[in-house]
Amino acid sequence: MGKGRLEAFSDGVIAIIITIMVLDLKAPQSESMEAIRPLLPAMVSYVLSFVYVGIFWNNHHHLLHAVKWVSGMILWANLHLLFWLSLVPFVTRWMGESHFATQPVIAYGVVMLMCALSWTIFSWMLVRHHGKDSELAAALGRERKEVVSVFLYALGIALAIVGPWVWGDEGAHWGGMAGCAIYALVAAMWFVPDRRIERVLAGRAG
Repeated sequence: MGKGRLEAFSDGVIAIIITIMVLDLKAPQSESMEAIRPLLPAMVSYVLSFVYVGIFWNNHHHLLHAVKWVSGMILWANLHLLFWLSLVPFVTRWMGESHFATQPVIAYGVVMLMCALSWTIFSWMLVRHHGKDSELAAALGRERKEVVSVFLYALGIALAIVGPWVWGDEGAHWGGMAGCAIYALVAAMWFVPDRRIERVLAGRAG
């Protein structure tokens, strides 16, 4: 079957996710710049999540350019990815309003880890459907960044967990901040769209 409806539905869901996140931002109750300070954690969380959702949308768009057709199982794999992405607004708001407390940071990391794993499953099913000798398989190649990302998500979650145990109550804050820093590092790794697919498609056009 064609891929048009999968692309259209995915674009619509991702647009709604971003809309929900921005609607969760609260305006200051005062016109003073000092009123913004308590809202900074929520704004930082929003920016981080916006970048993440943008990365998934961008790579999803690139990936489907190399896809010729999809199957019913691929539609379910895509829905699995969208399910975890749909939880991003919830954990974003929780993490921001708690000022990067331990449990929300762990929850955020788990959701992003599951987004990464569901993306890997989605990509793997597409390659399996098109064959190991397809352009898609050649474009994706070895998934080194994907493996590194999963490791870093696990590291960020671990830092948030051990923070209170190692440094007490103050450590809970720093553990959460360290976890968020790791999540931001993963986002920086993926900020540039996947050039592997662009190179293969450029070769096809040439």
